Amino acid sequence: MAIATIDPTSGRTVRTFEPHGPAEIERRLELARTAFAIHRRTSFDSRAQRMRRAAELLDERKESWARLMTLEMGKPIQSARAELEKCALACRHYADHAHELLQDERLDDRSFVAYLPLGPVLAVMPWNFPFWQVIRFAAPALMAGNVGLLKHASNVPQCALALEQLFLDAGFPAGAFQALLVGPAEVPGLIADERIVAVTLTGSAEAGAHVAEIAGRHLKKTVLELGGSDPFIVMPGADIAQAAKAAVEARVINNGQSCIAAKRFLAHEAVYDAFAQAMVEGLRALQVGDPADEATQLGPLATSQGREALADQVERSVRAGARLLCGGHALDRAGWFYEATALADIPPDSPAAREEIFGPVALLHRVRDLDDAIAQANDSPFGLGSSVWTHDAHERERFVREIEAGMTFVNGMVVSDPRRPFGGVKHSGYGRELGAAGIREFTNAKTVVG
Repeated sequence: MAIATIDPTSGRTVRTFEPHGPAEIERRLELARTAFAIHRRTSFDSRAQRMRRAAELLDERKESWARLMTLEMGKPIQSARAELEKCALACRHYADHAHELLQDERLDDRSFVAYLPLGPVLAVMPWNFPFWQVIRFAAPALMAGNVGLLKHASNVPQCALALEQLFLDAGFPAGAFQALLVGPAEVPGLIADERIVAVTLTGSAEAGAHVAEIAGRHLKKTVLELGGSDPFIVMPGADIAQAAKAAVEARVINNGQSCIAAKRFLAHEAVYDAFAQAMVEGLRALQVGDPADEATQLGPLATSQGREALADQVERSVRAGARLLCGGHALDRAGWFYEATALADIPPDSPAAREEIFGPVALLHRVRDLDDAIAQANDSPFGLGSSVWTHDAHERERFVREIEAGMTFVNGMVVSDPRRPFGGVKHSGYGRELGAAGIREFTNAKTVVG
């Protein structure tokens, strides 16, 4: 697989990279082992000082790195800047709180739990949030005393190298965080290497299952954040205009390419028509164009393969009986643009009902009542996030307790935050990133008695 920067706005190959060969991979693995021996013995104060410097560098380089993201994967420029601001926030959060989150936990007068680093962790990361996905692993892992090796997506190599440089410039030991310019074929060998102690992956359910299988054979700890088909439920007591506005934003965030983007919109039959009309109007009003333009709200998909897959899912769903409310076609222009789309009357056996839709396509469903809303929300192999819109206390409690998801947001869209655990259930993976749970995932919870 080519490792290259390909501008999704034009389809032009901007720069290609020579993959790391066996000798370079070996050098970097050994450097990671050496770096861990040094880094694990540093104090929390020393790590925090470096992590705060990383936050400062993210602020200082925000404009150039935002434009790099836009170039490599088509993120609208304003969203790219916001992503880097969140990265800086996460670095500062763990710099400020890692010590208290990992302090020894006293059990009784003779015993306590010590949270100790594990070693070099392999991170297999996707292109859709090329800085944030990495930082939300790297900031807690480095503050815990681990070191990281990044196998980033092959279409964002310059983002990968920028992240390596970030931690080096922030003062972390050489080798504490390294980018490996390798393709998927090298991942099994990396997981098998005795110097790698654990693996974290964000990606598809298929990729997660493959990595978990290999890691299981070698008894390596894994954290998997996989796909999502998040429900967005609107009940009669909700503010319909507010819900529809949030629904459009939640569906097209990152050009619709987000695991936690709302994908299935379940509206109570009493408000379905009004909600659907407002949402379709919002989708049609989006400004589509060059992601480097400040006014653009919807840019291109990141890859030509992604657009082809999305178009195929929509076409097969329509052939199966789904009804187009708007959109439904690739745009006739340079680059990998796909118009904002809404589907209704979706057959239960169609791709739109059973597969993750990774692009700006909203799936609208009617629900009869509270029980039907919960049943339809849970009728999915995925369980990452969920958003419910209601001002009824009983409905709220039922949704919170009964929706099968790692996260439920009430009267708000699903977002990640360094202070809160992030992750899913079912085919959306296991383990948690962020929050206290995230920093403890790659530690040895060691019981000490005496």
